[in-house]
Amino acid sequence: MKSVTYLAVLAFIVAGTAWLPWATGAVVWRKTRRLLLSLIAPVLAFTVWDVYAVRRSHWSFDPQRVLSMRLFGLLPIEELLFFIVIPLASVLTLEAVRAMRGWQAGDEP
Repeated sequence: MKSVTYLAVLAFIVAGTAWLPWATGAVVWRKTRRLLLSLIAPVLAFTVWDVYAVRRSHWSFDPQRVLSMRLFGLLPIEELLFFIVIPLASVLTLEAVRAMRGWQAGDEP
């Protein structure tokens, strides 16, 4: 059961933020390009960084706390999900606050 700890934390984060666009009227899912652009940079940068760090033995992952599926034979799949979930949760939260406050983004009329 310990092997799903990391995955459970990610699920908790998703559950805590996924409802925000619907509750606040924030437009997130229809602005796919903006959403993808905000996710691509951190996913790529942190994945490369983690692969490098694990290969150099700067850090590792507790095999008892993660699933056995590994990206590039090094990173637990949860780590890649982390790099997607955290920026996504940040965008969902920001867009919810923007919707509630009436703040405009730079690309809106």
